[in-house]
Amino acid sequence: MDGLVMSRILTAMTLGFHIIFATIGVGMPLMIMIAEGIGIKTGNMKYIALARRMAKAFTITVAVGVVTGTIIGLQLSLLWPSFMKLGGQVIALPLFMETFAFFFEAIFLSIYLYTWDRFKNKWIHWALNIPIIIGSTLSALFITSVNSFMNTPQGFEVKNGVLVNIDPVAAMFNPSFIVRSFHVITTGGMTIAFCVASVAAVKLLKDRFSEDRDYHKSALHMAMVIGLVFSLLTILAGDLSAKFLHHEQPEKLAAMEWHFETEKNADLVLFGMLDEKTQEVKGAIKIPGVLSFLADNSFNTEVKGLNEFPKDEQPPLIVHYFFDLMVFFGMFAFAVSVLYVILRKVRKSASTNNFMLYMTALTGPLCMLAIEFGWFLAEMGRQPWLLRGYMKVAQGVTHAEGVSLVLFAFGILYLILAFSCSYVLIRMFKDKSASSDIELYEKTYNGGRA
Repeated sequence: MDGLVMSRILTAMTLGFHIIFATIGVGMPLMIMIAEGIGIKTGNMKYIALARRMAKAFTITVAVGVVTGTIIGLQLSLLWPSFMKLGGQVIALPLFMETFAFFFEAIFLSIYLYTWDRFKNKWIHWALNIPIIIGSTLSALFITSVNSFMNTPQGFEVKNGVLVNIDPVAAMFNPSFIVRSFHVITTGGMTIAFCVASVAAVKLLKDRFSEDRDYHKSALHMAMVIGLVFSLLTILAGDLSAKFLHHEQPEKLAAMEWHFETEKNADLVLFGMLDEKTQEVKGAIKIPGVLSFLADNSFNTEVKGLNEFPKDEQPPLIVHYFFDLMVFFGMFAFAVSVLYVILRKVRKSASTNNFMLYMTALTGPLCMLAIEFGWFLAEMGRQPWLLRGYMKVAQGVTHAEGVSLVLFAFGILYLILAFSCSYVLIRMFKDKSASSDIELYEKTYNGGRA
């Protein structure tokens, strides 16, 4: 493999690994805050135990996320030096602010972890969640800004190969920033809510500690309701993204939908197989006019086809599969949460029968896969551009030797990090009943009430 291919694989591997921990960083602080708030409000120690357990697990993932996040910054300079030379001075602000936001989050997370039971007014400790959420959210937003800049660059001019009139603020708040940030926040909240629900469902299926069933049912209910809310927000984010792509990145939308000819009343293409030579799609589900409607709220909207763009500027058509999988997995989790809420109202016992628990157990892993597929869709849908309209991927890659060795080394590192993180998280709660924690908190937490 040449340096370009290996650099792309290494970058994809790093981003694919880091996005797991970045997603946890976006969604988990809110889950902890809600659980603790319910516990303080109701005096129910099950929720306090849930908050404390999630906080312990979150600390481990933050540590790993720091490592992988730092690696991303280093790899940008190592693997894509031409891009950093051209765009680094424009996007330096969000890169710096992302680091600042992380430190802000880490400081308050440390205070939060070491001040349980230190305040007579429990709402003071609960309020420490707010700066943690602010820090984690800003961290995600700043790094999203950098990626958005690569899709819709602005805030500079190029004259004679030199960048002039640089406006870092305009670059940071580029045209795709708002839409992409909203999508990142909603999908992060949705994914982590369903991950918590999945853990609770698996615990209920295993039934190792029968005394913990009420605890896990409480965690399941909270997570499924939150997951449903964020699912609705994610659907809205997806709709806004489709409209944005129609106006700003039509080639990406066309590649996602295998839409080759410009036309009104364009079909939405789901699944199927493509013959790229003949542009014939077989076995797909085509919904008449829906692509036009999604693009601009009208079935008469004209959607630009992929054939309108030069061959060397068309995204790889594999992105359609990533799009289908992302949407299917997300909609599966949404459907399960809707069914859960309905059953909870109609027949409460049915909401936690084995069938529902197995379905729920799938939602977390599938949502995390949807995050991965969505990330590959976002990155590959920008191809062949590294900085859209200014620099192609092949122009920005390093020409240094030894990328294969770096690829191997980081592959080993990620395996070690994945194993270590998983091992610690499993050992942290293995053979430890939640009921014992609940009993302890009932004795020490002001008699069980705030």
